[in-house]
Amino acid sequence: MKKHVILFFLLFGFIGLNANTTNQSLLTKANQQYDAGRYNEAIKTYYQILENKVESAQLYYNIGNAYFKLKDLSSAILYYEKAKKLSPNDKDILYNLGIANSRIVDKIEVVPQIIFKRWWNSFYNIFSTNNWAKVAIVLFFITLAFSAIFLLSQQRFIKKLFFLFGLIFLLLSISSFFVSYQKYYYTKNHKEAILFEPTITVKSSPNKNSVDLFVIHEGTKVYILDKIGDWIEIKIANGSIGWLKENLVKYI
Repeated sequence: MKKHVILFFLLFGFIGLNANTTNQSLLTKANQQYDAGRYNEAIKTYYQILENKVESAQLYYNIGNAYFKLKDLSSAILYYEKAKKLSPNDKDILYNLGIANSRIVDKIEVVPQIIFKRWWNSFYNIFSTNNWAKVAIVLFFITLAFSAIFLLSQQRFIKKLFFLFGLIFLLLSISSFFVSYQKYYYTKNHKEAILFEPTITVKSSPNKNSVDLFVIHEGTKVYILDKIGDWIEIKIANGSIGWLKENLVKYI
């Protein structure tokens, strides 16, 4: 039985190591193709990595850069946005996303947020979902360490001090976990998409004969509010809401 268990873990480790080696080789190949100006080939190779169930902000960023070089702004913005979801404060991602957005037709004025919401969003986007979860775990272990000192110490002052520290770090750990869960929930349930049609007329209802509300263009980011059949209700950055066909967008 022990031999079988050992063989299982050795085989599992070998498969994982082989997969990592393959993905690293593909990444090196794709980067070389990109550096040589063979952007279409680089994109195909990057996609091979995605097909291996691997994703990272850097990988999406590289794909976005390749599409940008091909002047495919909609695809570039799509992958920059995917990268931004995983690494919301990465300066390179934000800079290139800003450049790509400056070159699309629509220049939509964003509805200003109240100051408290801006502060919360700045705090909320310090880390990605996974990193917030890691922070929560680290803070929880610190809490356990303080709890151990509290239980083992014989001095009244030390017990009070580390009880207070333990309580503070426990609250911080719970708060970090809450932020991590909220980001995960938002990612799964609040869908965003990029338009992939040169010109789109947004309708007042999910019907092609309904009233025309406004026109938007490829590369614009929309927020998905609802879906009926093959129609989706969308909202753009200035708060305008309407309906369009789902096949005109690609989800971030």
